[in-house]
Amino acid sequence: MAAGDSVEPEHRYSASLAGSVEAKWQDLWEERGTFAADNPVGDLAGPLAEHRPYFVMDMFPYPSGKGLHVGHPLGYIATDTVARYHRMKGDNVLYTMGFDAFGLPAEQYAVQTGQHPRITTEQNIANMRRQLRALGLSHDLRRSFATTDDDYVRWTQWIFLQIFNSWYDPEAPNAEGGTGRARPIAELEEQFASGARPTPDARPWADLDAAEREGVLGGYRLAYISEAPVNWCPGLGTVLANEEVTSEGRSERGDFPVFKQKLRQWMMRITAYGDRLTHDLERIDWPDKVRSMQAHWIGESHGATVVFRVPGVTPFSIDEGVASAPSATSEAALEVFTTRPDTLFGATFMVVSPEHPLLGAEGADARGLSVPASWPEGTREAWTGGFATPGEAVADYRGRAAARTEEERTAEAGEKTGVFTGLFGTNPVNGERVPIFVADYVLMGYGTGAIMAVPAHDDRDFAFAKRFDLDVVTTITPEEGFDSEAAAWTGDGVLVNSSNEEINLDGLDKASAVAAMTRWLEERHLGHATTTYRLRDWLFSRQRYWGEPFPVVYDEEGVVHALPADMLPVTLPEVDDFSPRTFEPEDADSTPEAPLGRATDWLEVDLDLGDGLRTYHRDTNTMPNWAGSCWYEIRYIDPHDDQALADPVNEAYWMGPRTAGATGGVDLYVGGVEHAVLHLLYARFWQKILFDLGFVSTSEPFHRLFNQGYIQAFAYRDDRGTYVPAEEVQGDEARGFTWQGEHVTREYGKMGKSLKNIVTPDAMSATYGADTLRVYEMSMGPLDVSRPWDTRAVVGSQRFLQRLWRNVVDEETGELTVVDTPADQDTRRLLARTIDEVTTEYEHMRINTAIARLIVLNNHLTGLDAVPREVIEALVLMTSPVAPHIAEELWQRLGHTASLAREPFPVVTDPSLLVDDTVTAIVQVNGKVKARLEVPTDISEEDLREQALATDAIIRVLEGREPLKVIVRAPRLVNVVPSRG
Repeated sequence: MAAGDSVEPEHRYSASLAGSVEAKWQDLWEERGTFAADNPVGDLAGPLAEHRPYFVMDMFPYPSGKGLHVGHPLGYIATDTVARYHRMKGDNVLYTMGFDAFGLPAEQYAVQTGQHPRITTEQNIANMRRQLRALGLSHDLRRSFATTDDDYVRWTQWIFLQIFNSWYDPEAPNAEGGTGRARPIAELEEQFASGARPTPDARPWADLDAAEREGVLGGYRLAYISEAPVNWCPGLGTVLANEEVTSEGRSERGDFPVFKQKLRQWMMRITAYGDRLTHDLERIDWPDKVRSMQAHWIGESHGATVVFRVPGVTPFSIDEGVASAPSATSEAALEVFTTRPDTLFGATFMVVSPEHPLLGAEGADARGLSVPASWPEGTREAWTGGFATPGEAVADYRGRAAARTEEERTAEAGEKTGVFTGLFGTNPVNGERVPIFVADYVLMGYGTGAIMAVPAHDDRDFAFAKRFDLDVVTTITPEEGFDSEAAAWTGDGVLVNSSNEEINLDGLDKASAVAAMTRWLEERHLGHATTTYRLRDWLFSRQRYWGEPFPVVYDEEGVVHALPADMLPVTLPEVDDFSPRTFEPEDADSTPEAPLGRATDWLEVDLDLGDGLRTYHRDTNTMPNWAGSCWYEIRYIDPHDDQALADPVNEAYWMGPRTAGATGGVDLYVGGVEHAVLHLLYARFWQKILFDLGFVSTSEPFHRLFNQGYIQAFAYRDDRGTYVPAEEVQGDEARGFTWQGEHVTREYGKMGKSLKNIVTPDAMSATYGADTLRVYEMSMGPLDVSRPWDTRAVVGSQRFLQRLWRNVVDEETGELTVVDTPADQDTRRLLARTIDEVTTEYEHMRINTAIARLIVLNNHLTGLDAVPREVIEALVLMTSPVAPHIAEELWQRLGHTASLAREPFPVVTDPSLLVDDTVTAIVQVNGKVKARLEVPTDISEEDLREQALATDAIIRVLEGREPLKVIVRAPRLVNVVPSRG
């Protein structure tokens, strides 16, 4: 051996030793079923069900072919830490993970390679399970599943049928003391059959044939078929939900153009639950940001529906048809919704959407429209658009509007377009003729598809009025000095110019005037109070192969029939081509052709559904990938029950309200804020239906929601703008960065293969050990804040664990070094404070500061001549939630034969040890106060430095960088000098 060479001690906590310890304990945990949670009844029943339940979940992951990078496990490690802590607190913890396995990526891979999506999905799941196991996550694997499993598909389809066979009765009392709930459709059918509820055309129910009856019931069902405007994406070959379309009118996946088309699609009547989805946000423990995002998306508005009579037009129904040709003696009722009925005296024009039935059938030429043959008296030149007749003007405008996306139509920027229809409405409060325009910024899917315009008090209406030479009538007094000729007054004020022989609003404030006008309208049957929602019904059809088939069939008349439960699941057929037909991205005239349409043997099926053997046809669409994630928390509870989603006893035990008046649901749900609207809103909607129908015990699926931040990373470009491997870059902020001797520029953002900055947990575990990776990710900063990855900083977490190991094990001999003699008083005080503080930090998911407290105690023990057993055992137990493998190994070496997984978490037995002289330490950055700490008067400089650097304020300032200098004057001052960024 050469002089100066050193040999690593045989029993040092190295990456190699960590790897063997971790593999050992992962095998033992699985062999012993250490993390099994017991149900009160059924095949998973056991004695732990006598304990308090605690249900913690991560958001369903999609099994990507790329596997995990170090950013993905951030939330998983956090939930595992919480789960392990709660087991030690005596709780029966349900913690598992399944896979949201339907979706477009596997289908697209199948299109490219010909490999069945199920094979790809199962391979990806196997790889992801391996990675999750290697992290030491304490999942109850008996409860794991994928949404693609036939048994799970069966119950997803069963839920769909419950929704299909239900309607929403807004007058029915619900189980939470309010009104409005889902009821079986059979009860509605009984009302029609008995005459208690008249049919839409007043014919007896017995006189309607099967197709007519289903047409009536379809208008009430919570899952229904509608020929409605949808977002058609030719480039993907499928339709998209509104939430899957960007603000630029393009698909989130692939960035293809999206066009509006009318197609026959499955819809979910989520709008029926708009009020409960909004109001119940106040009852759940979610971040304010997410609740605000959902409330905004639902968009509850209170106001009034107002009826304007339209002479010369036959009556029409928005739901059932269009107006027919004009007649001098006919008159239609045009309804508008307004949040400001008090401004009716200022309504000087109206606007309808291009699709509104008042104008006639979509696609009709100038002669087929329900508008006058010539411009009526009073038409101003600016209204006509240069056309000779209303028919020509409206037909041309409709054609141009059809080529624009919804986002383009509603964008605030840009000049407002429109044209006069030749029709006038009658303002119900003053009898004035009000010209009716067609404009594309009004959408048929929102409200009634028509608005009244008050240009004096709405910016958009004002711009439109100026553009088209329309009258402006002030009804709200603006502040002194405001120029009403130049802009709309949109603030509050008292009412003016707002009276007729029956009502006088002049001098009233907004609230009083709104109430008075609404009462007046209702008394005269000219309108009524209304609540509307921006939310629209959920488009539930996809023209894809890799999704759940719909559990329905259609007869020769096209009437839909629900399959009985004993025919579930309906599984996907084998096909040679998995792709929907795609088109040129700009081909707006194309129509969907689903891949299941080619499975002719599967599509046609002979069944006896009660009327004898008949031939039926299956649906060629599949459900969206959101379907499986709408209810998976329920199946975690009872994954093998073949009689129900979950046994009611088990469901109530895990999901029922913990306290009187609470909503119940999962105790802790962790995931990204990007799911604030889609997944979380849909899951709440399904949960409420199942609650109304009596299948679950709570109306909310997730009681507490926590949004973790993200781990981001630095990427580096050379002078040509090409990304270079991040791990090969050298340098720092002061000297600059180089790659292979060439200058590179650093940027900060997400991890990605194209950015050449991906770091995998596999690589980190091989280099440092999984426990080191876990400690590093949890100590990077507050869990809800994004943070930069720095591989060079991981070694600090490794050193903490190495010191912990040395405090128990002699690195040279492997012998135990702890002593049974009592700890000194200072050590006992520090232990008590650490137990108290770490307990508080774990309870509030401040895992980074819990680790900082553990480091302080660990460092203190390192400086002792001998480590007392009473202290090190408590430290090992407190460390175990975040670093479970090393903790289990040390616990065993300390002489314990059972796992520490359910060992009681340490408690302070002598409260007097918590009484200590303390001072307030000031934490500064460049001399400016950023935080204050209560610390013992005898705190060491090293410990004060550790605590200061662990504060949220300093973590935010440093953004993952090492400080240039830290000046410590214990116990009262720490001044941090950041390095230059």
